[in-house]
Amino acid sequence: MKEFLVTIFALQTVLTASGKEAQYEPAGLRIPTEWAGKVTPDNAWREYPRPNLVRPQWQCLNGLWDYRVTSGTQTSRPDSWEGKILVPFAIESALSGVKGVLTPDDALWYQRQVDVSAKPGKRHLLHFEAVDYECTLWINDKKIGEHTGGNLPFSFDITDALGSEPVTLTLRVKDASDLGYQLHGKQRLHPAAVFYTAVSGIWKTVWMEEVPELHITALKLTTTMDGKVDLGISLSDGKTAAATVVASLDGKEVARASGQSDSISLTIPEPKLWSPASPTLYDLKIEVGDDVVTSYTGVREVGREKDADGHWRFTLNGKPIFHWGVLDQGWWPDGLLTPPSEEAMVSDILFLKKAGYNTIRKHIKVEPRSYYYHCDKIGMLVWQDQVSNGIGRRRGEGTSSSLWTRLEPDPVEVIWPDEAHDQYMAELKTMIDTLHNHPSIVQWVPFNEAWGQHRTPEVGKWAVDYDPTRHINVASGGNFFPVGHIVDAHLYPHPAFPFEQGEGGRFDDFVKVMGEFGGHGFPVPGHLWNPKEKNWGYGELAKEKKAWLARYRKSIDMLAGLRKQGIAAGIYTQTSDVEGEINGILTYDRKVKKATAETLAEIHREAGF
Repeated sequence: MKEFLVTIFALQTVLTASGKEAQYEPAGLRIPTEWAGKVTPDNAWREYPRPNLVRPQWQCLNGLWDYRVTSGTQTSRPDSWEGKILVPFAIESALSGVKGVLTPDDALWYQRQVDVSAKPGKRHLLHFEAVDYECTLWINDKKIGEHTGGNLPFSFDITDALGSEPVTLTLRVKDASDLGYQLHGKQRLHPAAVFYTAVSGIWKTVWMEEVPELHITALKLTTTMDGKVDLGISLSDGKTAAATVVASLDGKEVARASGQSDSISLTIPEPKLWSPASPTLYDLKIEVGDDVVTSYTGVREVGREKDADGHWRFTLNGKPIFHWGVLDQGWWPDGLLTPPSEEAMVSDILFLKKAGYNTIRKHIKVEPRSYYYHCDKIGMLVWQDQVSNGIGRRRGEGTSSSLWTRLEPDPVEVIWPDEAHDQYMAELKTMIDTLHNHPSIVQWVPFNEAWGQHRTPEVGKWAVDYDPTRHINVASGGNFFPVGHIVDAHLYPHPAFPFEQGEGGRFDDFVKVMGEFGGHGFPVPGHLWNPKEKNWGYGELAKEKKAWLARYRKSIDMLAGLRKQGIAAGIYTQTSDVEGEINGILTYDRKVKKATAETLAEIHREAGF
């Protein structure tokens, strides 16, 4: 795919918070990454945020905004402001310039001016890539709308609130964090162990685009390995219209089709299939009326088959593939859930690729959309977790919570109220819809280790029916129900699988995987989030790199033995240290590689991965 992000960057209009540069500096950096010092209000996340549906006319609204924290009961806009906050970094992060604390009893307010005016025949869409968790938007004195959900993109059509003068945007945010049924993942108001500093407010890019009255609102791309590409094109009026799609590779047209926008297909002759070894991406140009957008696709097909010994194996494009990967939290010491820059974010993917992994399990977090574009481009399979809630982390009251026993028969679930379940499903559906077109994503993981696990058969069946193009791992390391495609065990520090718990054929129809293992801890002085606190990893902490590497090698050798017994995937914990959790391959600040990519790649080759 062409480097459209660079082209789009050159076309965008960058707006400052108040028409003039304001002072900014990070607040309370502990162990900054090398990218933290490069962040300024002028360059904070300027890349185009939606690679699967690109228009050249857009405005990046990242930069310095006014902010204020008030009582949560206050619903009228503040008369004055505390200072400036750097969007898109959460208020709790150092890179926000604030490093404040937002409690469930508070409201966080943002405000800035935007130089935009109404134009005949045009609509203006204001996009938020993620705001944690509940927010309300005003344009000048007009309330535009509300949104609930902390991890995924949403937008407002603000056209009817525009005139001939610049407008003022005001956003009010409430965040209960880990209280109640809100989906919050690893965030905690009181972080410790495997739980980290809470994140509130805007934490991904804010942007605006100008579109025709009739415009494309979404694309759904589905491919098969014979080169067929099916497109579903959603339009702003909810109807259908004539559409034209052109596919090209290296600037040369390879296929073209016309038809109605809701169902149009083209076939790429002799397609170059997408895989980690050959991540070929085809450019797409889509026209509906006056709206012209660009996109891309990788032609690939996900499946499973039994090997000669009767073990289920994953397939990609009809060929067996062992998913060999790393658990990836996506946390940063300077930006928390927000990477300091796209360059920083991509550096993790490139390191893992060079180290010989072909899979990333994106753990209980949804990254910026460009993350998945880079996985598509680099060639990295992705298991995508749903962001979880901790209610119901145990198998059931009065029963064992051991990782080893979670695959036993007759698991017990907690009961969620309908309202909480409906919000969970709304966020799961939106995640799948948002990320559907990325060929790198081969698996959805609705639940992790019984965290908020509820109505599993219902959720699993829905997911299988809703996206039949991917594997469904309904409960990674959690309570096993016979739904979806996978039975997934977690064990630390070394991998092992409870094959005996599958007696009677319980696991016969499911691919067996080690969804988590390893987590070997190794502290690196000078690169610890808080050296005065207890820093931990699974098993006894190694005192020197040689011992840590020996433990790592032992785990990999044990996984190789499990592979011969039928295990089809292994996910090592984890890419980097996170706060007090020091079981990463990289330190939290990414400045120290506990093992080089070359060393890891050699270990993996020797083990047959």
